[in-house]
Amino acid sequence: MLRDCNFELTYSTGLQHEPKEFFTEALIESKSFDLGLGYFSTSGIRCLAYGFALFIANGGKMRVVINHILSEKDKIAIEKGQSGIIDEYEDRILNDVTRLCDTLSRQDEQFFRCFSYLISIGRIDFVATVSPQGGLGHDKYGVFIDEDGNKVAFIGSANFSQTAMELNGETITAFTSWKTSEYVKDLENKFNDNWDQDNSHLIHIPLSKVTSYIKDKFGGIQLKKLLDYEVDLREIKEIDSLDPITSRPLPSRLVEKMEFKEQEPRFPFPTERSIQIDAYKAWLDNNRNGIFAMATGSGKTVTALNCVLKQYRETGYYKVLIVVPTRALALQWEDEVRHFNFQNVISTHTEKDWKSLLSRYTTKSLLNQRKNIVVITTYATFIRKYIQDFVKSTKGIENFIFIADEAHNLGAAGPIKKLPYNIKYRIGLSATPERIYDEGGSNKLYEFFNSEPPKYTYRFTMKDAIWKSDPPILCHYEYYPLFISLTEDEMEQYNIITDKLRKFIDPDTGKYKKEAEMLLMARKRIIHKAANKKLKVAELLDKQKKKGNLNYTFVFVPEGYEPDYAEIDSYDIDPEDIHIIDEYSQMFRERKYSYHQYISGLDDAPSILDSFERGDIQILLSMKCLDEGVDIPKAQNAIFISSTGNPRQFIQRRGRVLRTCKGKDMAYIWDLIVMPPDVTESASPIERNLFTGEVRRILNFAALADNKIQILYGELKQVCDSLNIPMFDMLETEEDQYN
Repeated sequence: MLRDCNFELTYSTGLQHEPKEFFTEALIESKSFDLGLGYFSTSGIRCLAYGFALFIANGGKMRVVINHILSEKDKIAIEKGQSGIIDEYEDRILNDVTRLCDTLSRQDEQFFRCFSYLISIGRIDFVATVSPQGGLGHDKYGVFIDEDGNKVAFIGSANFSQTAMELNGETITAFTSWKTSEYVKDLENKFNDNWDQDNSHLIHIPLSKVTSYIKDKFGGIQLKKLLDYEVDLREIKEIDSLDPITSRPLPSRLVEKMEFKEQEPRFPFPTERSIQIDAYKAWLDNNRNGIFAMATGSGKTVTALNCVLKQYRETGYYKVLIVVPTRALALQWEDEVRHFNFQNVISTHTEKDWKSLLSRYTTKSLLNQRKNIVVITTYATFIRKYIQDFVKSTKGIENFIFIADEAHNLGAAGPIKKLPYNIKYRIGLSATPERIYDEGGSNKLYEFFNSEPPKYTYRFTMKDAIWKSDPPILCHYEYYPLFISLTEDEMEQYNIITDKLRKFIDPDTGKYKKEAEMLLMARKRIIHKAANKKLKVAELLDKQKKKGNLNYTFVFVPEGYEPDYAEIDSYDIDPEDIHIIDEYSQMFRERKYSYHQYISGLDDAPSILDSFERGDIQILLSMKCLDEGVDIPKAQNAIFISSTGNPRQFIQRRGRVLRTCKGKDMAYIWDLIVMPPDVTESASPIERNLFTGEVRRILNFAALADNKIQILYGELKQVCDSLNIPMFDMLETEEDQYN
């Protein structure tokens, strides 16, 4: 905080305490910086690159009143930023102090892109002015404010350029709100008056009226006239040619302070979304417990970590235990945690020495319960001895935050016996928290997180993300169900198994008994391997090939079983399933698509995903691996070859292609639907019930699709009418889930 600094009364170039020292220290302690001056040059930002990097990374915002003279490059950069006409820029560089400092210290294209971007997102704002008498605005003053409202103001001879900070003989005088508040208030009022409106001192002008000078050619402006206004372009030309700027070293105590602040956690994006703000408030109101039922792709990870960040700002430390289903998802969480700049991250998947690291932390906790730590593990590892010993033995474990991603897995037989009741603060994340066919497990989760359906602690549906957010958090999509029939041989096998299944129907419930499980799986395999699926996919590929729009496509190939992430965090694919994915791969190969099979056990999985994101790979064919833990915003198309009635699976798969990305306005989903052998009113109740599950999935997709009317009054309606399935009643139920 500014109040913790020992500011000098004056800072003078060439003496013990220089203006650059003052600006750097004030920047790294502040949330806002108002600067009123005459001549502005981005060389001042490059000179203070490290301080500015920390200021921006910590959410700082700057307002500047300038006069009507700018360098040509600075004027263009400001105009681009104010109009939003900038190249695509990586938000997360704002959180990376080292990279941001490197960018801000150079005079090159990347610097000006970054500068324009900061203006476009409101982190730096400008008002251009002239004197009413026709001269230059020539003030040199400013006010820094920290998050507690402490203020430090300055006034003096220094313009905001490297020339003023390091070459000229300049002096500034500093005032603090806790010692000389009247001086600070006077300068604060002066800035606000100049910023808000024209006055007798300065008149606002549009940036288009600002005069820009060009290196070696001053556009008709006489050099002598500019020199009269104390803008020495010869010095500026000399300084601005340096790249990077070589700066005088800062005092060692200030360097140490900056190194400490560089390690502090911070929000990794320019601003929080309303979902992060609202979810955190709901979590607080629920005694820092709760389930966040948020649509896949809406930012569950960032929302949960933001709760950790805010609690750190209250307590001064962070202690987190994160549990996820798969190793792939553990990698994604580790990446997100590091983007928040959390330190001492121990992942049981990537850290070979994790057991001894946790043991050492437990030992140290006896003396220091405020030591920072982030532990990331899978459900399969969480229930085993080492993590359970850590939870039971670590002093201060009650003040950890326990985050369960895809929290429905926590209700399985193994994890539900190991719920960490000794941890007070809890967050459960899931797009679909309910455990299908497991009311007991679901209720146990609701009790543990003190959160119940339908509202949960915080709820943000896919409808909210697509239709109610401005701008949309998830993109719009079109959905195309593709209906196919079984072959005669497949129908014969299907009917034989169906006849055998009849004796396993429970007369009380109308459902199959547990003994029917193997037969049900055998019949499901017939659906998975349906030969007409390949014909329909071939037809789709040939049609889309002509349009040339199958880049960034996920293909979900039928898989043989549903992994139990409570027991394992990876899974093997049996030879029969490998044969299926090979057959579909051949279809893409024949049509000259670049593709890759994304399956369990791939050591190079991260590089494959990087190649897909770059566009080097057009198609990813997957069995289960893309369901959870893959976040590639450019993914635009999905082909569901596998049919599933599991809402959790198809909701997650849909979310894989709905993430927003620059240049992506719409996603496209094709879903292969196998119809029952008998599409008439004479179909058996079991057959009708099985297909009703397929219809429910179609309607769930259709409810939010842009082509909803086309789906409802197309082939789907004909099939539902034939089977006497109440399609519109079911649609109302699906739409209610999003209200």
